[in-house]
Amino acid sequence: MSPLLTRAAQAAIAVALLGSVVVQAMILPAIYRDLADAPPAARATFVGLLGLGILALQVFAVCVWRLLTKVRTGSVFAEAAFRDVDVVTWSLVAVAAVLVAIGLLLAPGEVAPGVVGLIGGAAVVIGGVALLVRVMKGLLRQAVAREHEVVGLRAELGEVI
Repeated sequence: MSPLLTRAAQAAIAVALLGSVVVQAMILPAIYRDLADAPPAARATFVGLLGLGILALQVFAVCVWRLLTKVRTGSVFAEAAFRDVDVVTWSLVAVAAVLVAIGLLLAPGEVAPGVVGLIGGAAVVIGGVALLVRVMKGLLRQAVAREHEVVGLRAELGEVI
């Protein structure tokens, strides 16, 4: 992967992280105030779920940043990358769970059923992405095993020569 692409991806992540902090600091309190007519428990639950979803996306972004750094430095084919991939997977699962919870919270209310369906669909898509990341982790594990195998074969070849 070219250094330009990894830097561009990291720049996009930095902008997204900055935007997410703005959302946490300014938009979530505004949403809470706008829901003044809603029952206090529902309003706090809704805004809390939004906050948890944003936090999970921030964790996702930081781990992807770390993986991009590993790609740029050539150290992605190491055991340390698996921890970041695991955190990416579980943060996506958390986002999907938050979306399901938001859909369940909104379903009995005055929200259009199509909106609840869209939220549920988004949860399914994000859950599918989490499964895809899991598959990619398996591919990474195979690549790491091949890397170790190549190193071992080179060492044996060096001894023979």
